[in-house]
Amino acid sequence: MSSETDALPLSLDWVVPPASWSFDGDVLTVTAAARTDLFTDPLDGSRRQDAALALTVPPEGDWQLSARLRVGFADAWDAGALVVWGDDDHWAKLTFERAPDGAAGVYSVVTRGRSDDAIAAPVAVDALWLRISRTGDRLAFHSSEDGRVWALVRQFALGGPGAVRVGVGAQSPVGDGCRAEFEALRLAPTPLAHLFDGR
Repeated sequence: MSSETDALPLSLDWVVPPASWSFDGDVLTVTAAARTDLFTDPLDGSRRQDAALALTVPPEGDWQLSARLRVGFADAWDAGALVVWGDDDHWAKLTFERAPDGAAGVYSVVTRGRSDDAIAAPVAVDALWLRISRTGDRLAFHSSEDGRVWALVRQFALGGPGAVRVGVGAQSPVGDGCRAEFEALRLAPTPLAHLFDGR
């Protein structure tokens, strides 16, 4: 566990502390506690918001948050995530996540009261780039295997009453914990040039 004097990158602050974390070189390692999740059931509205979550204030205007993720998958729904957060009822996450059949893939959840989740695609790599971009009132999720060519996962408007924060998360909804490594975590006032190829 990192000491209280250790600083998170990008002026991130823990909203929900993890089981442990460290920041070494260019890699933020976050270990989610057992049976933790960030999800609002679309059927009954039951809410889970105990996944590890660290947030910061993004730049004014357009911006991009990106990182290369490695996740120590052990159980279904283990994941590392990039997160955009308005309030308890308005948030979204882009995850590198393990399916119940063991396959790793790109998942996304957009929550406006209740969560709308979607599976983008399975992947065969052990490290995956994820990115959140803001352009005006639109947010866009992209993924990439090499950090150069990006695929659009989804675009959406989050809504909500105020400004958003952005950051990282880690979860292990049915497991005993999950380690996620965020390499080259960057938050920059960079506009998204093209929505569909993500360049």
